[in-house]
Parts: sequence; structure tokens; C-alpha cells
Amino acid sequence: MQLSIATRHGHLSEASQEKLKGRVEKLGRYFDRLMSIEIIVDISDPQSPQVDIKVSAEHKHDFVAHEKSDSLLAATDGAVQKIEQQLRKYKDRVQQKHRKPQSRREEMPAESDAVEE
Repeated sequence: MQLSIATRHGHLSEASQEKLKGRVEKLGRYFDRLMSIEIIVDISDPQSPQVDIKVSAEHKHDFVAHEKSDSLLAATDGAVQKIEQQLRKYKDRVQQKHRKPQSRREEMPAESDAVEE
């Protein structure tokens, strides 16, 4: 997984970049097919920095989150939570598609009828 950090209107220290990387790398736990993560930090207003996170997954699925908060870490946490929610929802949708619950329901009564006879 590739991870890149870009900054607009300012510069982030190495320590801040490492903190951001640490918080964003946890996204791999929710969906293991992530190809790249791009973090864009806009510090045009130091009182409320904006963090944009773009996550690219296999099969051309992209997830995007924007968050503006009082501190850099709070904005990062908010954006990461939004991405986590998107990843969970997508993963559930993919798993439900492959499970085909209706075909299982159709098979269940046939099996129970065979047991009763």
C-alpha cells in the first residue's frame, strides 16, 4: 500500500507526518485490498486545518473524505472515521453480494421437507 502526504499552504514537520501515517495506516484493518492512500493537508487557516483523504482500492473503487477541525489531529481522526465508515459499508455490500442470501432461503425449505418425510 502506497501512502503519500501532501501539504498546501505550509509545511508539516516529520513528527506530524508520522502521526498522520500512524492514524491512516489503520485503515488496512477494515479492507485489505487498499492500493494507495493520499493525505492532503490544507493549512491556509492555521486555526482550522482541513484534511482530505483519498483511498484507492482494487477494482477502481475510490473513497474520499474531507474534514475541517480546530486541530490537525482532530481533522485527521474525523476524516479517518468517515473513510472507515465507507470501507465497512462497501465491504458489507460486497460480502452480501457474494453470499446470495435468497438462494439459501430457497434451498432451506426443500431440505426441511425431506427431513419430515
